[in-house]
Amino acid sequence: MPTDLPSSFRDPASTAPTQPADDKPAGCGRRLFLGASLLLGGGVPARQAAAQDPWPSRPVSIVIPGPAGGTGDVIARSIVPILQQSFGRPVVVDNRPGANGEVGTRFVARSAPDGYTLLLGSIGHFAINFALRPNLSYDPVKDFDPITLVATTPNVLVLNPRNPARDPASLIAWMKNRGDRTSYATSGVGSSDQLTMELFKQLTGTQAQHVPYPGGPPALTDLMAGNVDMAFFNLGNVTNHVREGRLRAILITSPERSPLLPEVPTGMESGLRDLVVTSWQAMMVPAGVPAAIVARLHREVVAALQQPQVVQRMAELGFSISASQPQECRAFQLAEIQRWRTLIDRQGIRPE
Repeated sequence: MPTDLPSSFRDPASTAPTQPADDKPAGCGRRLFLGASLLLGGGVPARQAAAQDPWPSRPVSIVIPGPAGGTGDVIARSIVPILQQSFGRPVVVDNRPGANGEVGTRFVARSAPDGYTLLLGSIGHFAINFALRPNLSYDPVKDFDPITLVATTPNVLVLNPRNPARDPASLIAWMKNRGDRTSYATSGVGSSDQLTMELFKQLTGTQAQHVPYPGGPPALTDLMAGNVDMAFFNLGNVTNHVREGRLRAILITSPERSPLLPEVPTGMESGLRDLVVTSWQAMMVPAGVPAAIVARLHREVVAALQQPQVVQRMAELGFSISASQPQECRAFQLAEIQRWRTLIDRQGIRPE
C-alpha cells in the first residue's frame, strides 16, 4: 500500500518560485508570465488550493459489479447514509454488472487513485475470477488496495424435499449409489456455490453433474421444482425456503452452527473437516490511493459496518460483519486465491 502522498498533497512552498536577489521591481515581462501561469492553473495559488483541498471535496461512488438488489448492493446501501453523514458529501451506489463482475471491477481498477471511487466486490471478483480466468482484464491484487473485509456468510447444502437423504451420511450413500446420475445446480461456472460442491465431491469421493444457471434465482427455482437434485447456496438465500419446507438443508459450511438454522449440522460435525467455506464481500480502492485517504476510508467504513442497525440487517441476510484491517483483508484474499486455484486445477474446472 502506498505511503507517499502525490505531489498535489505536498507543501507548495518547496516548489514556489523565489524572488529576485536584487530589490529592483519586476518588469512587465515577469508580470505577464505570472499572470499567464495563474490562468493556466500552474501558479502558486493554484497549487496551494490543490494542497489544501480536503478529502472528500466531492461525491464518493461505491461501485457494485452486479445488479441492484444483490448482496453487495444491499450492503452498500445499508452503510451509505452513515458514510454520507461522516463524509459530509453525497455517497452514490453505482451498479455496473456484466461479464461475471468483470465490467465493474475493471472500471474501478482503471479509475483515478484519488479515493472517490470504491469497489464493493465479492469472493468471485477478488479471488475466484483470478484463479479461474487466465485472461482476466484486471489483477485483483496489483490493481487494488484493500480497505476492509466487509462480511462473510457460509453456504448451505440443500436438497429437493422429495430426496430420500436426511443427513450427510445418507446423502453421500445415495450419491455413491447413483454415480454420475446425480445433478447439482449453481449460479454459474466459477461461482462459489460450484466450487463448494466440487470441494464436497472431492472430500466425499462422490460424483455429480454440474448444471449451471444464469444466476441464483433460476437455479433455486429449478431445485425446488425437482429438476436438479441439490445445490449449495448462501445461507441467507435459502433460510426461509428451508423453514417453510420447500428445501431440505443437509449441512452448513461454517465452523459453527448458524442461529438462523440451528438444527443444520456443520461439515466439520459430519466428518468433513476441510469443508469450511465462506462467501465474502470486501471493499477496495484502485492501487495508489494516498495512505491518509485509505486510513480515513477504513476508519469510516468500519464504523458504519459496526452500527447496530447494519449488524442486524447483515445478520438477517446470513452475513457476519468482519470489519478487518487492510493488511488482514489482503492476507485473506491471497489465501483464498491460492485455495480455489488449487481446487480449480485439481478438478479441471474451466471457464465458459
